Amino acid sequence: MSAKRRRRHEPEEEHENEERWMASYMDMVTVLMCMFIVLFAMSTVDQKKFAELKDSLATGFGQVKSQKVDTAVGVIVPPKQVDEQGKHTDLSLAQVEADNLKALRDRILTALGKDGLQDAVTMKIDERGLTIGLVGNETFFASNRAELSATATKVLSDIGPLLAPTPYQVSVEGHADFRQPGAPYPTNWELSAGRATAVLRHLVEVDTFPQERIAAVSFGSARPLATATGATDQDLAANRRVDVVVLSNQPDKVRALIPQALTGTTATSAG
Repeated sequence: MSAKRRRRHEPEEEHENEERWMASYMDMVTVLMCMFIVLFAMSTVDQKKFAELKDSLATGFGQVKSQKVDTAVGVIVPPKQVDEQGKHTDLSLAQVEADNLKALRDRILTALGKDGLQDAVTMKIDERGLTIGLVGNETFFASNRAELSATATKVLSDIGPLLAPTPYQVSVEGHADFRQPGAPYPTNWELSAGRATAVLRHLVEVDTFPQERIAAVSFGSARPLATATGATDQDLAANRRVDVVVLSNQPDKVRALIPQALTGTTATSAG
């Protein structure tokens, strides 16, 4: 075979691509461009939204007056009731809790007033919460009986639907006067427990109060309201009662300040 033919079959030398570096360069430029776009986007501030945020915070802390209504959800407290870290003080939280309990009390009084029953209960706000007193054997229970009277049923039907949607725990507490009850109750513990349970069952079974947030407690005659002789008809009626206590869910240190938060207001209301 001639040398000329052998040269025909020899592979031609590949032509070196001198522009291959441009692909890597373009990739690097693209990455740099994306990085600068991201950095620019992160550094750009929406001045309108920033101004709205500044005005909302200033209004919330009582520093300036706003011409617009702030629709943010939250509790607005005076600056003096906020500590240096911007957190609510215990007193400010107690004030909010007192206001919530007073608003609940007022709604209950309004509902009872529509049925002319505003004088059938007593109400008190203290460190425990809101106490609704169902006082008087003749009004709510027959003598030596635990069944609810017609008046008691009406009162509870007004109270229950207002208590059910709230986040509070409720303690239904039965009390009795010092006299020994008759059959079928061997002691005042059973009598007061029966009355508390009757109130609880009405709230749960009729007014659909959540059963996981309510309990019945019997105190017998151990916690009388009238602590003197307790022998008059008025004393006996005061000690013969069921209290529906709406328990504050705040920490102990906040609840202890509720009476102070109520200073200058009426914490006890009859009717």
